[in-house]
This record gives sequence, structure tokens and C-alpha cells, in this order.
Amino acid sequence: MSGILVVAEHAGGAFSKSAAELLGKASELAAVLGTSVSAAVLGDGADAASLGNFGAAKAFTVAGDFGTYDAGATIDALAAVIEASGADIVLAPASYAFRDALPRLTARFDGAMASDAQDLSVASGNLVARRPTFAGSIEEDVTLVARPAFATVRNNAFPAPANSGASAEVVAVSFERTTPTVEVVETLAPDTSGIDLGTADKVVAGGRSLGSKDKFDGLIRNLGEVMAAGVGASRAATDAGYAPHAEQIGQTGQVVSPTLYFAVGISGAIQHLAGMRTSKVIVAINKDPDAPIFEHATYGIVNDLFEVIPALTAELQG
Repeated sequence: MSGILVVAEHAGGAFSKSAAELLGKASELAAVLGTSVSAAVLGDGADAASLGNFGAAKAFTVAGDFGTYDAGATIDALAAVIEASGADIVLAPASYAFRDALPRLTARFDGAMASDAQDLSVASGNLVARRPTFAGSIEEDVTLVARPAFATVRNNAFPAPANSGASAEVVAVSFERTTPTVEVVETLAPDTSGIDLGTADKVVAGGRSLGSKDKFDGLIRNLGEVMAAGVGASRAATDAGYAPHAEQIGQTGQVVSPTLYFAVGISGAIQHLAGMRTSKVIVAINKDPDAPIFEHATYGIVNDLFEVIPALTAELQG
């Protein structure tokens, strides 16, 4: 087996940002290892050949409806693609589906895995994944010696490469369903709108200090709209009913890694830091100068958020 396989997520005919980001990084790793890069595309509707723009020499496609996550179908389909591609390294986004599917594939192939990686490198011919541990308080480098090596990777961990104009060779793969079938009886869409937190380049998050849902909406959501940013919340804010759980950021919520993160009225408990501390630039706004969030902030504003946010929003609106 040889090669790097990137699982390219797509929806509505469009590939997610993670597809380009992972293919770009895979190309860098492949250059060091002297191997090739391919992509796995599950389901219909996406232009698999276009992944050649970002470094995929081949795109292995599996026809069917993979819009609703079915663990058995996803695992069986990816297993068939791994065998067809001969890949010994498999990279996938750290989304809900692949946080679930890749550990199962690792067990099936008797391989090795690192989850929630925020950087990837090569040492002595092996994949090395840097990932947070102990609720994000430290980082560890995990060397994956067994093959295949699997890793899920955070969104926004790597820059997307420039469009090369190349086209990937498309190879159709069929698979046999061996994992027991799961019947989906209902699918409930999350009670959110706007920019997806998982892929957002900018995030504005509010804490319990907002005081009410009305103030959260009036200040945090308004600022998010002006900035074209995703809107998130601390667990304390979601527990208080200011925002739905789907927008919670932290150890028991979503993990985000945007270029710019605004922490508004958030003290910076370790549980919240676990979900956002890898953000490139962190701006903290809190009237408590001793708030732990300031230890991790790139910029800190010690002032009343009810004065800062309206002034900042007005400035950005021009």
C-alpha cells in the first residue's frame, strides 16, 4: 500500500473548505514521502475531477446517497476506496461523521489513528499528528507507525492551495454492504442559521455576561452579521438559554479554529478554551482584568462589553 487518501466532504454539489485544505497539506506530505495523493468522494452531485485543482491525481467516487450519515454505509464505502487506492495514510475532516467513522476503519484495518489533529508532518517516514489533549491544556505529537495511518483534522488548520487548473482522474468504486443496516427514522436540522461554525474563518462568541437572550441577539448576533462571522456561545450562555446548544463552543460543544475569534464576556474556563484556543488571533473583551481568557488572548480589551460592542459594531458598519 502506498499513497495519501483525502476524504473530500461535499454538500449541495460543493466541496467543503476542508477538502482543499487537506489536499494541499497532503501534497506537501506526499512530496516528502515520495508518494501520490488521491481523494475519496462519497455520494453523487460533486465534480470529483475538480479536486485535481488542489493536488489530487485521482478521485475515487462511490455512487449513492450519503447525504444523511449512515455509519455502516460510510465505513464500507471508504474501506472499498482504501483498498482500491492502495493508500496507507487517510486524512479526513474532524466533522461529526468522520470522528465516528475513522476509529471504526482503524479497527477494521488494524491501523493507527490520531484524532482532532491541528498539524501534520513526517518523521522517519511516518505521519506525525500534533493534537490537543487534557482539554487542550497541552499539545502532543503522535507518531503513527502502523499502516494504514488515519487522522481527523480540524477545519482551518491549513491554508487552501491555489487553484492549479488540473483535473483528477475519476475512478468509480463499488462496495458491498457488510455492516448491519441502520434505519434512519427522522432527521432533525439544528436550530441555527448563518455561517457554519465548523468552517467559519471568523467567530464571535458571547458568554453569560450578556445577561439575556435579547442582549445576546442584539449585540453578539448583530456583530457577527456585520463581520460576516459565525456566532458561538459559552456553555454558561447556552445553559442560560441565550443560544442553542448547536452553537456552544468548548469541551462539550464544537471545536473551532478560525483566523479571528472574539470572546465577549467569556471568562476563559479550561472547558471553553478546549474548543477555541487554536484560533489564530483571539480578541478578548471582559471588564475583569484577571479573567483567564486574557492569558490566551492576542489582544485584550478590559472594559464593559455593553460599551465596547456597540461602538465596535458602529465602526465596522462605517
